Amino acid sequence: MKRITIQGQPGCFHETAARCSFPGEQVEILPCDSFDQQFARMAADPTLLGIAAIENTIAGSLLPNHELLRRSSLAVIGEYKLRISHVLAALPGEAPCDIGEVHSHPIALMQCGDYLKAHPAMKVVERDDTAGGAGAAELYGLEILERGIETNKHNFTRFLLLADRSCAAGFTDPARTNKASLVFSLPHTQGSLSKVLTLLSFYEINLSKIQSLPIIGREWEYRFYVDVTFDDAVRYRQAIEAARPLTSDFRILGEYAECPNPVI
Repeated sequence: MKRITIQGQPGCFHETAARCSFPGEQVEILPCDSFDQQFARMAADPTLLGIAAIENTIAGSLLPNHELLRRSSLAVIGEYKLRISHVLAALPGEAPCDIGEVHSHPIALMQCGDYLKAHPAMKVVERDDTAGGAGAAELYGLEILERGIETNKHNFTRFLLLADRSCAAGFTDPARTNKASLVFSLPHTQGSLSKVLTLLSFYEINLSKIQSLPIIGREWEYRFYVDVTFDDAVRYRQAIEAARPLTSDFRILGEYAECPNPVI
């Protein structure tokens, strides 16, 4: 049985993503109160797997998780893209007009901004996660009053599946691997990023995401988190070796199979 750590309580989106990543398999979910706790738990037990949100199509990147991953000994072994749909749930017998407070994660509340603005009597209360607030109605004996209250129906969260580097190879299939997550820093010189991007283009490597974060203590220098996809593994390897001399602190965070986009 796979043991998978998540941030959040039973019934949260992280649990859904964890179970969907291993359809038909027995998994044990190990909830953690925070992502810091989750990464620390995995560092203490290399046999554990983990799943962590990394970006949302509305809220953007979860920047702290990029740094937690970089500083860890974990590798990305896969990804899962989950369609996020929110509901208004309450104790049985309640009606929307009876609701005085709405509890959920800040990101979930933001994603339902238009609905909450249309119901000003509902006081917004931020909680650690969706399930801890009110979600997973069936699990917690709640009644769903409104469905699909998210502002934008094209609401997806991308999760990274993580494992200790010592056993990561056992979870990936080289024949299916067509995506990689990379991190590197660049000198604060003219054209440094442009050179790397031009090189990736030359080798026909598709840049699917780029996220920059400032390097603390090194003014105006940035660390770049990059996701690339590729059809030719040989050209990908050539691109990586060509890019290394142009960068500093270059690391491959993981190589894995790209998850298709969910159907709305």
